[in-house]
Amino acid sequence: MTANHADDRSSSPDPLISVVIPAYNEEEALGPLLEEVFASLSELSGSQELSGGQEVIVVNDGSTDGTEALLRRYKETQPTLRILNLIPNSGQSAAFEAGFRAARGELIITMDADGQNDPADMGLLIEASPGLDAVLGVRADRQDPWIRKFAQRIANSVRNTLLGTRFQDVGCSLKLFRREIIQDLTLYNGLHRFFPYLVEMRGGRTVEVNVSHRARQLGTSKYSPLGRGIPAFLDLMMVRRMKKRALRYHVDEVQ
Repeated sequence: MTANHADDRSSSPDPLISVVIPAYNEEEALGPLLEEVFASLSELSGSQELSGGQEVIVVNDGSTDGTEALLRRYKETQPTLRILNLIPNSGQSAAFEAGFRAARGELIITMDADGQNDPADMGLLIEASPGLDAVLGVRADRQDPWIRKFAQRIANSVRNTLLGTRFQDVGCSLKLFRREIIQDLTLYNGLHRFFPYLVEMRGGRTVEVNVSHRARQLGTSKYSPLGRGIPAFLDLMMVRRMKKRALRYHVDEVQ
């Protein structure tokens, strides 16, 4: 993996917030979403404690539609927009990893590009974040077909049983992480579904908060519950083994 981030950002102060949005063929939905994201960030920056600057990183995961062209047009008027192009299409886990590694903000907020997460809820995550390493959104009134909600309920139950935790909705992409807890994680395909568990394995402190969820209005869903079942279960067993073999110790240095 290669990257080139050499520009005038190297001499500018790091922002407080980095918003990371993976996108694959979301030309229709991404424009309206970005309008909401920038509007919400502008409103948040009005408060003194959140006036440390923001950046929005869209990771274009090898899109074959007009996603990149749309992002280039937005960048002309939104200098805080950063565009990362993955070549070729590499999957959501790779897109998140690329976004995390590029992020400069103390707080990293993630969301989907399909517009189902409400950017106005970013404030809820930030408000709950002091003293914590991750704030995890829970779609309290999920606006999806019943088959997706049923599959998610079963998947959550299986994950929590095998991993010994009680997270309510790890499938919600609207999350907040402190950069130091997430930035240097090495991910593999599918592990984006296990961010809360990976944070917990690193000793991170987490909390769940209810957030809004909207029906998809634009673009086409890439989600297939049946197609993900077996790979997701194999990923779960890998994370279960990782959790069992995780190093756990405390170091006291002699003065």
